[in-house]
Amino acid sequence: MLEAGKLKIKLVTSEDGSHTLRIPELKEHYHSHKGALRECEHVFIQMGLESLSLKAEISLLEVGFGTGLNALVTFFRRAERVINYTALEPVPLKLEIIEQLNYASLLQEKTAADVFQKLHRASWNEWVEITSGFHLEKREEKLEDFQPIIEYDLIYFDAFAPHAQPELWEASIWRQLYGIMKSGGVLVTYCAKGQVRRDMQKAGFTLERLPGPPGKREMLRATK
Repeated sequence: MLEAGKLKIKLVTSEDGSHTLRIPELKEHYHSHKGALRECEHVFIQMGLESLSLKAEISLLEVGFGTGLNALVTFFRRAERVINYTALEPVPLKLEIIEQLNYASLLQEKTAADVFQKLHRASWNEWVEITSGFHLEKREEKLEDFQPIIEYDLIYFDAFAPHAQPELWEASIWRQLYGIMKSGGVLVTYCAKGQVRRDMQKAGFTLERLPGPPGKREMLRATK
């Protein structure tokens, strides 16, 4: 058993062969046990990043950097776009955990392993150029404390589920995120619970209930 902060975590293989991490104490996974890579591709890339196909430069905020899977796949799916990627993670994973994850070997990209290392070895709380066209700022802080100086085109909301991290699914969170997005900005999340939908709509978002990844009937895309 490994550790993340004070929590014990277990490395498990999801149904598509990609790894995820399980936290027994919270009864929660970092990614879907039905397919970590498939969930990332469906929720965040196809329904999120690719919905902004006309934008040449994207300011992106990820809530829950975690294993770095979403950042890694975004790097290789960005096409010719410039990505300015801010990721919030109050409890960074140790490198001994990261080094066991198999994402790079599954992507079939020659430089995936090198990029994955760069993402995780990048300094915290400052901008780092991973390569020209992909800039990363990892911030070791909670969303509730985050006060950005820019607005975002795209938000990956990948917090733990409401039963495990209820404070990140409060109505105040959606008002906060709505306030830091550009007009026309998009937020995507795997969760489609009724109370979450209602709170997001009250915050001002226009919502779409879309087909979910394997194991989930629906997901949400919210537009400002």
